[in-house]
Amino acid sequence: MLFESLGGDGRLPSGIFTAGSAQDFGSLETLARRIYRNGESPGRRLGWVLLVWSDRGNRLVNQWAADHTHALAGATPILALDMYEHSYHIDYGAKAAAYVDAFMENIHWQRAAQTYEKVPELNEVNRPTKSRRCS
Repeated sequence: MLFESLGGDGRLPSGIFTAGSAQDFGSLETLARRIYRNGESPGRRLGWVLLVWSDRGNRLVNQWAADHTHALAGATPILALDMYEHSYHIDYGAKAAAYVDAFMENIHWQRAAQTYEKVPELNEVNRPTKSRRCS
């Protein structure tokens, strides 16, 4: 997911993804700022910034997933930013915010939009057919 998020020019797309972002965050620009702030926050250095579709909440969620474990259950990832030190330390040292700047400039928003547009299909495929309650 991380590498699928990269390789673009950072320009924001138009279309369904932009409309969905506006519905859930006010605008795609606001969502982009929130992703940036989530990544550059000094208190959050070990984990992932994830933009996910919550099937349960029927909305996009910008979340912090610490220690590879605290992700939103049942969500479909749309965009991922790796904030573990191995992802930025060689090129940026302790300047994690500079790494987040570079990430934001290279987001492939069109791929994120394509993934978002496929979400209903993904959720139908991944939806459990039986209750998972313990007996």
